[in-house]
Amino acid sequence: MDLEAALSKFPRVQMGHFPTPLEPMQNLGRKFGFDLWVKRDDCTGVGMGGNKVRQLEYYLGQAVAEGATQVLITGAVQSNFVRTAAAMAARLGMGCHIQLEERVPSSDALYRNNGNVLLNQLLGATLYRYPHGDDEAGADGKLREIAMDLRAEGEVPFIVPLSAEHAPTGALGYVQAAREFLAHGEVFDEIFVGSGSALTHCGLLLGLRALGDATPVTGICVRRDAGLQRARVAQRLSDLAHLLDVSNPVSNTDICVDDCVLAPGYGQMSDVVRAAIEQAARYEGLFLDPVYTAKVLAGVFANHERLKGKRVLFWHTGGQPALFAYANAFDFELPAD
Repeated sequence: MDLEAALSKFPRVQMGHFPTPLEPMQNLGRKFGFDLWVKRDDCTGVGMGGNKVRQLEYYLGQAVAEGATQVLITGAVQSNFVRTAAAMAARLGMGCHIQLEERVPSSDALYRNNGNVLLNQLLGATLYRYPHGDDEAGADGKLREIAMDLRAEGEVPFIVPLSAEHAPTGALGYVQAAREFLAHGEVFDEIFVGSGSALTHCGLLLGLRALGDATPVTGICVRRDAGLQRARVAQRLSDLAHLLDVSNPVSNTDICVDDCVLAPGYGQMSDVVRAAIEQAARYEGLFLDPVYTAKVLAGVFANHERLKGKRVLFWHTGGQPALFAYANAFDFELPAD
């Protein structure tokens, strides 16, 4: 399969700092009894980095090709996707309109005003509120209404869609990332990555299989239980193969999802997630976020017995700005005089 030729058909704005580093996590690996490494996609560079840079290079490539002047995107209050879109739109000279969905039941002032929300405002994005948290089609529909208003004002809007009804354009960034990963020349027994919208998970998995690599890829569920997420991954893989106009190289047995650390739900802290954040910082000097990366590493730790003696890769997808929105979940304070 000529993956490079398939990818070259899609417009792309190249902004990311690639390749991102591949580093050993020797201290945590020693603690849990396996050879642990990290792929540092928190180092993609734009707007504090993260996996969404890879995805947005393709979405915004399409926006540029269409002559867009305004980018519209929807996501959770502490979404990394929308913050990255605002940063990349700013570099392209486009306005950005961000719709924030109420996915997490929190009235904490830090959650609603700090972290990614603060960065969105610094980037000059126009913010909107969407009162529902589990209505992807409705959220996309509201973006279309905003786009109509902008069009009436003479703007050329481009919508970065959320729901699975749309082509998985962002997954192309992780098909590309699979090529980058294999160029490192390192072999692993298993890769762990967050699985939410499933575009990162699906792009990486399809890319590896298309390039002849059989490394297991386990998606740690961050939003849906394993049954629902498996169905979403399967559908998005089929959609991605169709988008690329290739035969789907991924079998049903290749789809591995794990919801062992999902509770109590999307964007909500738990003891195991808090522990993963603290351990990554104290053992490796590495910062994680409570929504995605800490859940993934917590999922790795939850599987430590079956991983004993193996070589394991944790794919760090960024998201550190969200950590500041969860400061009240930690009992830290300055020492008294």
